[in-house]
Amino acid sequence: MTDADANVAIIRQHHDALNRGDIAAGVANFAEDCTNHGQPAGRQRVEAILRDIRTTFPDEKGEILDAIGVGDDVVIRTIVSGTHSGVSRLPVMGALLMGVAPTGRSYRVQHIHWYRMKDGQIQDHRANRDDLGMLQQLGILPGLDV
Repeated sequence: MTDADANVAIIRQHHDALNRGDIAAGVANFAEDCTNHGQPAGRQRVEAILRDIRTTFPDEKGEILDAIGVGDDVVIRTIVSGTHSGVSRLPVMGALLMGVAPTGRSYRVQHIHWYRMKDGQIQDHRANRDDLGMLQQLGILPGLDV
């Protein structure tokens, strides 16, 4: 198994843990001094973010469709879904849901996540998400009929 293959396996384990709702196991995959979207975060901040997401969407799941590992980089394409059942308290997802009452509606959108690995842990995480599509499906923003 190459280092790239091992890194992909770690990211798959990370997402499996999050899908089970095991935030502690998911956070353990991050380096103590990690960054998130280019900003210093640290493991403690990542844990707070993941817990807030899980509070907002208790049933959130991510299905990995594609995973590519090259050297220390892993890029995955996922379909993420969940039901808006809680209130976000942190400026997660650009603060778009912060303080918004639960709609009880579900969403299903694509995410692309890019991880930079170091010594078997996530050193940096960045993502491109369809937040507009999510907000439209949750009924928070009007949809665009084309």
